Amino acid sequence: MPLSTPAPRKHSHTRSVNLTGYEREDGLFDIEGHLVDTKTYSFDNQDRGEIKAGEPIHNMRLRLTVNEEMTVVAAEATIDDSPFNVCANITPAFKMLEGMQIGPGWNKRVRQKLGGTKGCTHLVEMLSPLATATYQTLYPILSRRRASQPEDQRDKPSMIDGCHAMDSSGDLIKERWPEYYKEREEA
Repeated sequence: MPLSTPAPRKHSHTRSVNLTGYEREDGLFDIEGHLVDTKTYSFDNQDRGEIKAGEPIHNMRLRLTVNEEMTVVAAEATIDDSPFNVCANITPAFKMLEGMQIGPGWNKRVRQKLGGTKGCTHLVEMLSPLATATYQTLYPILSRRRASQPEDQRDKPSMIDGCHAMDSSGDLIKERWPEYYKEREEA
């Protein structure tokens, strides 16, 4: 269903974020993000001169290489375009992600390591959806592994109680994972 008809308006800015997951031949996974910001008009920039309409203001990429446990084994960031010449100097800091596991508390740990002046706002913002893309890339593998284990040794699926659809008191859980279903408590 589309959004409602908006008020009259003029297009000014576009941010495009593309996230892609890859299964590598060596058993690892590459999760890549690409962020591009553009304006519909040209403007002067002190460091770059004129930035023409449609030309990237920000053009940044991140790659996380993770194992099946969703631990980051390699991290790489690049900044091809930015409004300030010094922006690209921060990309080596993203190596600090190596050794971190994607899971509960990921966003908080990322902000502790790379928040504020320790990182790039736009690259740090991209790490939350990159974590989700990591999960989406690995889920089929983790699901097959879980299904091959004896029922009494299976871990609770991590997505239960992670969103509205996966409410442990909901019909979806009752149908797919009845062993984790919980009756809703009346208020």
